[in-house]
Amino acid sequence: MTFGPASPDLLPGAKNAVETCLAIKSGEHVALIADEPSRAVAASLAAAMDNVHAACTSLLLEEFGPRPIKSAPAAVLDALETADVGVLCMNPQPGELAARMAIVRVVERRQIRYAHMVGVTPEIMQQGMRADYRMVDRLSDKLRERMLRAETLTVKTEAGTQFAAHFDRGLDWVKTSGLISPRYWSNLPAGEVFTTPATVDGTFVCDATAGDHFNGKYGDLQRTPLILEIEGARLRHVECERKDLEEEFWDYCHTDENSDRVGELAFGTNLGLSEMIGILLQDEKFPGVHIAFGDPYGSQTHANWKSRTHVDVLTRNCDVWIDQDQIISKGRYQLDHLGL
Repeated sequence: MTFGPASPDLLPGAKNAVETCLAIKSGEHVALIADEPSRAVAASLAAAMDNVHAACTSLLLEEFGPRPIKSAPAAVLDALETADVGVLCMNPQPGELAARMAIVRVVERRQIRYAHMVGVTPEIMQQGMRADYRMVDRLSDKLRERMLRAETLTVKTEAGTQFAAHFDRGLDWVKTSGLISPRYWSNLPAGEVFTTPATVDGTFVCDATAGDHFNGKYGDLQRTPLILEIEGARLRHVECERKDLEEEFWDYCHTDENSDRVGELAFGTNLGLSEMIGILLQDEKFPGVHIAFGDPYGSQTHANWKSRTHVDVLTRNCDVWIDQDQIISKGRYQLDHLGL
């Protein structure tokens, strides 16, 4: 099947994804998986793949059954078993995390280059996907080097976020800067450096977006932020003016024994972004620090625990210190402090 004609406005971002981020070459076989809401994005990616003379197997999720999908379709997994490169662009629905994780397991086992574009929109293709990913990679490298020897990370915002995190030297800091290799798959748009923290203590005010299905359901939380109290890297209390969101978030974070555990602490490193747009896939790459509760992506960080859930929470205009050195001020990197 084909995804239809490509929009010229989306082609520069698609070209960046195909030629710079995934480095797809002539003759390589790509499994391009998409859903109906992402059809325009998929069409632009398919056109960019055609321009480099790659072979593309296109798969539309709705052709394999109703949404939400509870498990990954066999045809999708089969296509990834023989592909050199995989791309997934879709809008998430409640209950689909297990299906996406099954796709990622095939990617990691086969060690193919893979772009995870969950929540991608035409707007994102015209913004975050046009970034200079070589500069994003340089910044990400510098941060990873600093954090491998850091003792403490402190994050504050005017909205009330104030927490400190400490780290396990046995766990890795993972760079997903957009230059994708067989070792590490990456979200696109990209720009993150993340780990599983040993401890997180304090208050996190989510006044931007929350992940998984919460983004699509509740949108930008600037007017009704989630106030999250964390102790020993565990979620202890949630407060929100929207009691439906407060209850749903608390219940989600108690799906299993580790759903309330901070599994990810990440820097956003995409210097091409000038403002948050209310879509998590791009906003989590915005300069700052965010966290996620649930699965720690142990295959990458080497954390030895798991969860069936994973939900990111974002805050705005961070001030961030690595030990005593302030490297982000009001959401802007102090690049000279990082040797850039």
